Amino acid sequence: MKQPSRRKVLAAGTAVTAFTIVPSSVLAQAAKKKDKPAYPDVEQLPPSERLNIGFIGAGGRAKSNIKGCMQHNVYALCDVDSVRAAEAFSHFTKAKQYDDWRVMLDKEAKNLDAVVITTPDHSHAVATMAAMKLGLPVYTEKPLTRTISESRALAQYATENKIVTQMGNQGHSNNQTRMAVEWIQAGVLGDVREVHCWTNRPVWPQGIVRPAAERIPSTMNWDVWLGPAPEAAFSSKIAPFNWRGFWDYGAGALGDMAAHIIDHPVWALDLGQPERVAVEFTRSDPASAEASFPVSSVVTYQFAARGNKPPVTLKWYDGENLPPWPEGLEESRKLTDSGIIYYGDKYNMIQDCYGNSPRIFPETDMKEVVPQLKMIPKSLPRVSSHYDEWIQAIKANDPALAQSGFGVAGPLTEMMLLGCVAMRVGPGTKLTWNPETMKTNNELANRYVQHEYRKGWSL
Repeated sequence: MKQPSRRKVLAAGTAVTAFTIVPSSVLAQAAKKKDKPAYPDVEQLPPSERLNIGFIGAGGRAKSNIKGCMQHNVYALCDVDSVRAAEAFSHFTKAKQYDDWRVMLDKEAKNLDAVVITTPDHSHAVATMAAMKLGLPVYTEKPLTRTISESRALAQYATENKIVTQMGNQGHSNNQTRMAVEWIQAGVLGDVREVHCWTNRPVWPQGIVRPAAERIPSTMNWDVWLGPAPEAAFSSKIAPFNWRGFWDYGAGALGDMAAHIIDHPVWALDLGQPERVAVEFTRSDPASAEASFPVSSVVTYQFAARGNKPPVTLKWYDGENLPPWPEGLEESRKLTDSGIIYYGDKYNMIQDCYGNSPRIFPETDMKEVVPQLKMIPKSLPRVSSHYDEWIQAIKANDPALAQSGFGVAGPLTEMMLLGCVAMRVGPGTKLTWNPETMKTNNELANRYVQHEYRKGWSL
């Protein structure tokens, strides 16, 4: 196994373009966008403190991840879609550029200190495992994987080989999030037996049949985009953005947003894996069941008692579904687009999507409990960013410093995806779950727990 150094001293200009896969006309168009720079100037760390980072995924969501790491060297960029990646390719002209991440890792692994993976969900696992097998620290976007078996495999490999990892659920590093976890773990809310989580997603098409085939653009490496997914025709209604709603590529609203939302109660209440999950939804077009997630759903997770902590029911609402208006929450308040409500036997609390703005309600209760909140010690570290926490863990060669490493993110992803499995079986599905055997009480569900790979692709 390659064991890369955690810091490299590089002379300016040593990273040169391997080959340009972006048409010159696209680069020129990207260069004209001068009104607002795509990537603002960032003061880099001294050369001896910078990591060489490779990015698998350079357009779309990857833009934020690149920005989060710009104090370091953007050493290599890879994207299957040169149009979508044009801003990054035209800005980071010294970075080596690729359209196949396998080629990038093969050629550049010896020069890299870490890899950031921002691809569609179905490619997360294969790219992440490939990087880890080279001994490279990895930051992988949420959800960690598209299937439960893949999530288990990544978590096990990272743990056994002491790889520094982080999943891209940035709210896990918010100071207000960690403060709220401290409140709950200090017993401020008392025993929590029920939690409601919701999101306004999807904001992409779901409940639809697969769209008609189209000609593959010359600027896209469609074979690598498909990766381990089944062989299929290109459609602009799937790539580059709307893939989240399709079974083969994404994990729907639950997989997209639960890492930002359910993460907090799972952490604060130490929920572990659920014993049971049930789903409710309807489809206006029954034919869509073969290809895509439902438009809206309600998922109910049941968690067992943990020591002296009571059982917990966690309900997830997406699409058009919202939780019942909480008793005691003032009518003048509004539910944010996504959020969390905790029901405790002492107090109730509400948070927004990323765990920010924790507030006990009604306001009279908040005022009453403020003196108690001020006495709670800071037991969790405060960090400047989710990226910096991962980078500091790399520099210290200590995976435990990354609070959303795969040892945490893997089990979280598993429980999230169990709801996706139930959805795929059908409305009204009720599953029991044995995390040790990775089996449910439903044979069809057990098939969906495991990942099937296209020929030539595997972990």
